[in-house]
Amino acid sequence: MMIPISDAIRIVLEQTPKLVIESVPLSDSLGRILAEDIIADTDLPPFDRAQMDGYAVRAADVSHPPARLRIVGESAAGSGWHHEMKAGEAVRIMTGAPVPVGADAVQQVELTREANDGNEVEILERVEVGRSIVRRASEIKAGATVLRAGEDINAAMIATLASFGYSQVKVGRRPRVAVMATGSELVDVDQKPGRDQIRESNNHMIAPYAALAGATVARLPLAVDDTEQLKRQIAQAAEESDVLITSGGVSMGVYDFTKAALKELGAEVYFERVALRPGKPTVFARLGNTLVFGLPGNPVSVAVTFNLFARTALRAMQGATRPELIEETAVLARDLKGAVERESYLPAVLRTDEKGTLLAEPLKWGGSSDFVAFARATALINVPTGVKMIEAGSPVKIVRLPS
Repeated sequence: MMIPISDAIRIVLEQTPKLVIESVPLSDSLGRILAEDIIADTDLPPFDRAQMDGYAVRAADVSHPPARLRIVGESAAGSGWHHEMKAGEAVRIMTGAPVPVGADAVQQVELTREANDGNEVEILERVEVGRSIVRRASEIKAGATVLRAGEDINAAMIATLASFGYSQVKVGRRPRVAVMATGSELVDVDQKPGRDQIRESNNHMIAPYAALAGATVARLPLAVDDTEQLKRQIAQAAEESDVLITSGGVSMGVYDFTKAALKELGAEVYFERVALRPGKPTVFARLGNTLVFGLPGNPVSVAVTFNLFARTALRAMQGATRPELIEETAVLARDLKGAVERESYLPAVLRTDEKGTLLAEPLKWGGSSDFVAFARATALINVPTGVKMIEAGSPVKIVRLPS
């Protein structure tokens, strides 16, 4: 019995446990998933700050320019002038420096002229109150939550973490993933295929996809079409990993051994067929404490099913708030056929037209084994069940492929 994709994703999320939280140095936190809310321990900025080089003044003193003021000090970034400025006075100030008490504006240096051997400054244009000053706590107040648990840490967030003193960051532990390709027709990438053989490619695609999802990955030796040997390899992999991802051997053929091996080992199988094109024969199971994803053998089906199901589990394990691929809307660039009985996720390239509209260009591909055409894909177009055709110019749902 086939189950809908939405039910399959729901089951995956229900059966996926969160891994333990660990603390890592800030320098190692990029790409990890936050396991704690990040709280500001100080106001930002922590003082009234100058936005540009110039002179801190009282706006009332320069309301009728030109106005000559006495220079009483200098405020630089990291070395402020910490006195009270009085009427008729000015303080030379640099970008990012604290604005002295008593000043209520900064006039940019281009609109000033120093005089009397640098002891005075002539302000050539008036300036309104607040000009070129960033007020204390205008960006964030101490105690505010600036990042939330479950967010992916990107490069820009590193600056936020550093600014509030997070030299150590709590994150979800990386899942340990084992990947194993099955099939007697497979040979390793460094071997020349013999008659009726092909080089194995699925492991080499799943591994980087899993790494992009935050996992540490071990590629296992190729498994031949022998149930007893397959059972031994699966059992050993399950003891050493949080997630085992196999490819091949899950369809209905005489030589599809993976599903049988899992059942003989006592795995609890949650689903084994999904109403999905491509990728119908997808297995999700648990063996002991290890989640098992039995993906189809064809490479395009592997990519689609991994990103819909296995990636979702890997990110959920780390505590991601949005573990699944994020759905967006684009405009279809040319006609696209669907499938009556199955929901489709079909490969596409995203681009924008001259108006800035996001377009999804379906790839011309020869089916789920056409990995050469799929190599150009940047997204998957969702075609709902029962839709035979979507015309060019129609809005479509898409998900971006990780890269």
